[in-house]
Amino acid sequence: MPLVKPLSPDSNPEVSKLAEFFNETLGFCPNSVLTMQIRPEIARSFITLNMAVMANHGSVTSAFKRIIAWVSSNAAGCKYCQAHAIRAAERYGAEQEQLDNIWEYRTHKSFNEAERAALDFTLAASQIPNAVDEGLQQRLQKYWDDGEIVEILAVISLFGYLNRWNDSMATSIESGAIQSAEKYLAKSGWNKGKHR
Repeated sequence: MPLVKPLSPDSNPEVSKLAEFFNETLGFCPNSVLTMQIRPEIARSFITLNMAVMANHGSVTSAFKRIIAWVSSNAAGCKYCQAHAIRAAERYGAEQEQLDNIWEYRTHKSFNEAERAALDFTLAASQIPNAVDEGLQQRLQKYWDDGEIVEILAVISLFGYLNRWNDSMATSIESGAIQSAEKYLAKSGWNKGKHR
């Protein structure tokens, strides 16, 4: 049971209009945003930040940003965000082979060295204490320019917020997110955990 119950999607017209972004991303407005709208300024700011961070500017594609989000959420242990990230990756056209083998990104042939460097950076940056070292920074800079690195770290940071929000709130997970998580993540032990 969530710490605070979400409001209905139409509780705040301004937030509701902004939240249409998630209908494209996930196919529904997440319960996390519906809870944030109890304080509309938090919901508005979060949605605006999310839209800016997750925008596709080129090499760090929308699909790959969602894979980064999954690795970050996996490191943090947030089952809710893992399910949301894999659903959004699927909806944004991530390669089927990558979705099927996301747990094996370090060794599976569907991931290239640039992606591996970004995902290793994601894992290290998502840990507490932070595990990013000079070698990892150099490896990341070998494949990604400054703008791309800013985008990658922005996704990690956004999901740091979401991981803490949803795990602490025990946000109830939506059926669409459960379907995607069961399809791609359950084989490696994913379950809803506290997000009932």
